[in-house]
Amino acid sequence: MPSNFKFRRLLLTSAMVAPLVASLPSLAFAALTKATASELVNRLVGDINKVIASGKSEPAMVRDFEKLFIKYADVPIMARYALGVDGRRASKGQMRSFTKAFQGYISSKYGRRFREFIGGSLEVKSTRKIKTGFEVKSIALLKGQAPFEVTFLVSDKSGKGKFYNMFIEGVNMLLTERTEIGAMLDRRGGNIDKMIADLKKIA
Repeated sequence: MPSNFKFRRLLLTSAMVAPLVASLPSLAFAALTKATASELVNRLVGDINKVIASGKSEPAMVRDFEKLFIKYADVPIMARYALGVDGRRASKGQMRSFTKAFQGYISSKYGRRFREFIGGSLEVKSTRKIKTGFEVKSIALLKGQAPFEVTFLVSDKSGKGKFYNMFIEGVNMLLTERTEIGAMLDRRGGNIDKMIADLKKIA
């Protein structure tokens, strides 16, 4: 039988997911266009390719990827979505701490994934408008592997164009991390502070 904590969070999820998603179409698109969204991802992809080709050690590359994550990603929105319904009961201090820990964790995790691209590259292929901003598709070209898609979703809700989600071979980063963070909380009885402390260790 699921714990009371799990059951409460399950009930809250269905009530909260829709408002979270529904809030995204209200993004201010005045400064964001198909061209600027494509340009943003072109710059991001260019910087990723530079890190991949740098020949640095894995820890050094991960640090560089974290800098790119801070520069190009809408970290607060991504962190709040990843925390999900539990964000309602998090204090402002906990939210700040979680956002910082999430930043390091996600940079380390996906930085290591991009490090697998050594010897290859990313190329932007297409951009189209979607309800929540723009979808920019790129292709990963790796030696000895079939090409695959890496897609970025871009908005300017924060006042500046940034990507707020990413799909690698069709896998939704935000949904994946929301599941991971939820599982971490479950294992810690819903204790947000313990989850944040452990998230910092993973990064």
